[in-house]
Amino acid sequence: MMQPLTVQPSSFNISARGKNVLQFDYEVVQLNQLNWQDFVNIQNPVASALMSKMQMDVAERPMVKLISLQLLTSLGLNAAQVGQISGFIDTYLKLSTEEEEVFNSQIATIESEKKEQVMEIVTSWMEKGIEKGIERGKELGREEGREEGREEGMQLGMQLGEQSGTAKLIIRQLQRRLGNLNQSQQERIQGLSAKRLEELGEALLDFNSITDLRTWLARV
Repeated sequence: MMQPLTVQPSSFNISARGKNVLQFDYEVVQLNQLNWQDFVNIQNPVASALMSKMQMDVAERPMVKLISLQLLTSLGLNAAQVGQISGFIDTYLKLSTEEEEVFNSQIATIESEKKEQVMEIVTSWMEKGIEKGIERGKELGREEGREEGREEGMQLGMQLGEQSGTAKLIIRQLQRRLGNLNQSQQERIQGLSAKRLEELGEALLDFNSITDLRTWLARV
């Protein structure tokens, strides 16, 4: 639901015969009338969540999302609380493909400990998205299997869908850790078997540069 862009009234009047017979005065809080920069240093989970709904320039959207997550990781919340608040941020501050690229490049510039914490949150988003995609793939596979009467076709479709999702997740993790991968490297990863993808998913945690990835790919 979109918030009104105009400033809303802070009072309500009832008049009769030109006389003001009843008046209510109240505080109005409109998030899109507040500037996110005023809340950057407020150590509060509500501030972390609601910055995503505050006033910002279009070019600031990736930065606001990253700063919201950095603030969230500094609050000492448990995993369930982090998951709930980060889910709110991701829902109400969806980035375009171009904005995602800016967001990823900005993650690479923050200090290591914060970077790892933010990446954990972002990775959890991707994993949930992949899980939903796999479930949808299973549903479609079942429908197709019932129509064609071919159980083996459904199983193959599910396996390929899951493998493709895993490859995309690993590529995004690598790009957050090492920077953008070229088309050839992405295609090479997408062509790996499920077992090799699992091995790469473990190995990338020790990668420090794109050279480490090239070396690993050269060995398989």
